[in-house]
Amino acid sequence: MASTQRTEIELPAAFDAHVHLRDGDMAELVARTIRMGGVNQVYVMPNLVPPITSVQQCLAYRARLQAIEPKVEYIMSLYLHEDITPEVIREAKQAGIMGVKSYPAGVTTNSSSGVIDYETFYPVFSEMEKQDMVLNLHGEVPSTPRHAHTSTTTTENGSGAAITILNAEHAFIPTLLNLHSRFPRLRIILEHCSTASALAAVTSCGPTVAGTITAHHLSLVIDDWAGDPFSFCKPVAKTPEDRDSLLKAVVRGQGRFFLGTDSAPHPRSAKRGADRVAAGVFSQPYALGYVLDALDAGVRRGVLGGDEVGQEVLEGFFGGWGRAFYGIRDKSGERVLLTKDGVKVLDLLEGKGGVEVVPFRKGEETWSVQWK
Repeated sequence: MASTQRTEIELPAAFDAHVHLRDGDMAELVARTIRMGGVNQVYVMPNLVPPITSVQQCLAYRARLQAIEPKVEYIMSLYLHEDITPEVIREAKQAGIMGVKSYPAGVTTNSSSGVIDYETFYPVFSEMEKQDMVLNLHGEVPSTPRHAHTSTTTTENGSGAAITILNAEHAFIPTLLNLHSRFPRLRIILEHCSTASALAAVTSCGPTVAGTITAHHLSLVIDDWAGDPFSFCKPVAKTPEDRDSLLKAVVRGQGRFFLGTDSAPHPRSAKRGADRVAAGVFSQPYALGYVLDALDAGVRRGVLGGDEVGQEVLEGFFGGWGRAFYGIRDKSGERVLLTKDGVKVLDLLEGKGGVEVVPFRKGEETWSVQWK
């Protein structure tokens, strides 16, 4: 039955394969919203300040999150950094840490300690391949400096075009393909795919490569974030054609793409009124509802056939395919009932220490979530 024709959908509790929960007062606020969105397992990003680069740091961070919301399973990752060695990878595997997240230096929030040269980490990737750990890639290259002497730059992937936030993901694709070629058994996820070319690159690789798709990229295009700081993220939303390709990948991707919201909270002051707008969209409290809304809109526009948005696809995208890729299970057996009853997205979430976060699509209607 078409998604647009349904007003109630019951699903297994979801797995969100890409979340930012921050730390301190911000974590106290946002970790409690995970289950609001219909999710009970999350893959946690390590780009704190300082970044999570040791097993001890990672386990301590998980303990802090568990103390805030113990009904969520936190699947942890390390930050790819010069402190990460093959020995650290072996230690991480023993401790139950699932993967390592790579950020190209300077491309997004808290990425200043990120990767400049991937070849430096080949021994780490080789050990990850042996240990069956996941490499999570933020798939962008840094933009060409504003004051470069020429209008173009030659990047490490061979591109001669100037790099901006609009083509940074496309320019990263040769890096993805090179890593997959060198380490064909290494499980790699191209995170938060935002372009048709990124989807095609993932599909062209073997089954050890997958991609995550966010809730907000399924609905946003360039014009939306260009005038709205609360819709601005990295990678930025692209063209309507790219957005529609993402929708098609959800239902036609044969399990190669799954939900990773990249929910990224920032204080309201950092999204509006600061010298620079922080990159990140906060979608955690309404994660599943946002996706259902985007799929409904895709059916209405004729991008998707109504019969494509069936139970099997929803269960797969919201958890089944991601859990299968990571090799994890939801032992709780929990289920959620989503109801299209016009619940309104809150305008503001307020926490301790004066923390204020504005959710994506504030004031708009979406689906409500009830735990079964």
